[in-house]
Amino acid sequence: MTAGPTQDEDNHSEPPLWSIGLAMVIILIAPLVLYSLAPPAPIRAGDTVFSDGEQHARIRRIAPGQEAEDNTCLLDPNSPLIVIHTPTTNPDGSIIADVQGNPADEWPFCPVHTEVILKPHQVFQKPAIFGTVREILVGWFSR
Repeated sequence: MTAGPTQDEDNHSEPPLWSIGLAMVIILIAPLVLYSLAPPAPIRAGDTVFSDGEQHARIRRIAPGQEAEDNTCLLDPNSPLIVIHTPTTNPDGSIIADVQGNPADEWPFCPVHTEVILKPHQVFQKPAIFGTVREILVGWFSR
């Protein structure tokens, strides 16, 4: 006859799944928290920056095969840009950047790969991670 499980065997069960899940969440969230708390570094050539809201930008050079109706264009909010020249290399303190976002080629929006001239107050370096997460959660729960 086989005996059933003893009380000692019941006490040595596997760890609960909630503790493993909590550890995984902490491991995934910790880099985001550290990244968002780090101070922004000086803007350097090759860095990715984002437009701070809708911004009018002066066009320095437009991508080949595209026409410009004006010498300015409009950047969408949070549009990614790659810095070509920094404010320290330009005498007027402006940033020259290459537009990476906004695939729509409709005027007055800046076409992709257009070089634009911006002031440092028109861009920011780090995307708002927690702001984006908050917007997603509000969108889910407001339905």
